Amino acid sequence: MKIGTVRLGSIERVALLTHDKGGVLLPLGLGDLVNIINSGPFALDSVKRTAADSAAETFDLAAVKLLAPIRRFRRDVLCTGWNYWDHFYESEGKREGQDVPKPDAPTFFTKAPDVVIGPNDDIAFDAKLSAKWDYEAEVVVIVGKTGRSIPQAKAMDHVFGYCMANDVSQRDLQRRHGGQWLKGKSIDGTMPLGPWVTLRDDIDISTVTIEFELNGKTMQRAGIADMAFPISELIAELSSGMTLHAGDILLTGTPSGIGNARTPPVFLAEGDRLVTRGSGLGELVNTVRAVDLTAYRT
Repeated sequence: MKIGTVRLGSIERVALLTHDKGGVLLPLGLGDLVNIINSGPFALDSVKRTAADSAAETFDLAAVKLLAPIRRFRRDVLCTGWNYWDHFYESEGKREGQDVPKPDAPTFFTKAPDVVIGPNDDIAFDAKLSAKWDYEAEVVVIVGKTGRSIPQAKAMDHVFGYCMANDVSQRDLQRRHGGQWLKGKSIDGTMPLGPWVTLRDDIDISTVTIEFELNGKTMQRAGIADMAFPISELIAELSSGMTLHAGDILLTGTPSGIGNARTPPVFLAEGDRLVTRGSGLGELVNTVRAVDLTAYRT
């Protein structure tokens, strides 16, 4: 089952994609997708009954706007760095004096929630802010059950489902701020998320392949099986002493092929078309569009 969020007229609705051209709208009383996730198995059973109900309200994809499936965040977006060793090694000597030894445990950081945009929205771009806009295709884990110090053997029980993201990054901002990633990963309107959440039990995540195309050229391609630290270990390590909440999202890292590591480097520019896909998870299709991000706004 694939579940997400659409806008029909002026109303946002949680929806189920049941076929290529549309699906079923869930009752407004269930709330948004974060409400459904927080409500646990009871709410999910209600969702499944709606999907099977011949009298359920339906929608056509052509008549709605597809939004990011998660629209409400209680904390920053959780992220994993260097989770494919080929990506870690491809950037050696290209971090402008900020190289570090190969880590023995997962590397975590966060992004501000205002980065999140829909799966087909334009990516905000301002050349005045940064000269090094880069791409990173990633699988996203949606946490389905709150927990702390989750054992690795139980980690997958805390997964609601999966979707895709592109962790668009500003490499010069990362370097400017001491190698800390928050600022260079948190520019407004730059991270497409979606298109739909595929439920955990509906896909064998270990077989998923992720791929990124820039203007029709494949730049990244790798299998989830190539991760340095599997999803179960990411959850166990991140939750050690730290509560993960139902509805949180965790980006799981990007493989090799990023623009900054190429010779010569390849950075995003106005008008670029980005396609980020995961087998069985769908694809994000976004265009880079100029926006004045440096103007004072209240």
